Amino acid sequence: MKKPGDTPKKTNLRNMHTKVKTARGRKLSSTLWLSRQLNDPYVQRAKAEGYASRAAYKLLEINEKHNILKPNDRVIDLGAAPGGWCQVASQITGSQADKPRVVGIDYLEMAPVPGAVILKKDFLDDDAPDMLIDALEGHKPDLVISDMAAPTTGHKKTDHLRTMHLVEVALDFALQVLKPGGFFLSKTFQGGTEAELLNLMKQNFKSVHHIKPPASRGGSVELYLLAKGFKG
Repeated sequence: MKKPGDTPKKTNLRNMHTKVKTARGRKLSSTLWLSRQLNDPYVQRAKAEGYASRAAYKLLEINEKHNILKPNDRVIDLGAAPGGWCQVASQITGSQADKPRVVGIDYLEMAPVPGAVILKKDFLDDDAPDMLIDALEGHKPDLVISDMAAPTTGHKKTDHLRTMHLVEVALDFALQVLKPGGFFLSKTFQGGTEAELLNLMKQNFKSVHHIKPPASRGGSVELYLLAKGFKG
């Protein structure tokens, strides 16, 4: 049985390539996506190691370098579906059902995560912040993580602005609830982070970093913003 703070061992997988034929009625883009999924080593590892998605390895890799997750920490996960980040956070912090240290929220359905409290709710709802803190039994979190991204429209500028809005609301929440010395981690996209947002982070944290973990696909425009050492 894994203990709090344990880091999952890498699973050795054979180098196999699955060919995907174009089915009648299926778009070429869908065929390419399916081929990429079937042949993605992180997808294969996630299935072998019991993670809900390949995104779990992004958090594991960030944590390995920056040590943002520790045993007994309390964590709030915004945009938690399908649950990979909650799984990692629960495992490392030692979160238990009777003494939850990890709370996730998403309006999408997701499978239960052992040790974590999952709220099926839109984080943008007015009562969501209070519900998250109540689920942590009134304790301030050591870490707020957000993998939220707005549904894409196909218009790059619009998609970027909508996702940046989610970063802003996640940061505003973190500034209200974080424990002094805490961390904030959020997905963003390449294309320029607004200077006002970065300045706000630099004013409230000791350091701010742009990160692209190895598990993030090379062709993806996603980046992660990590703010360390909340000043309180």
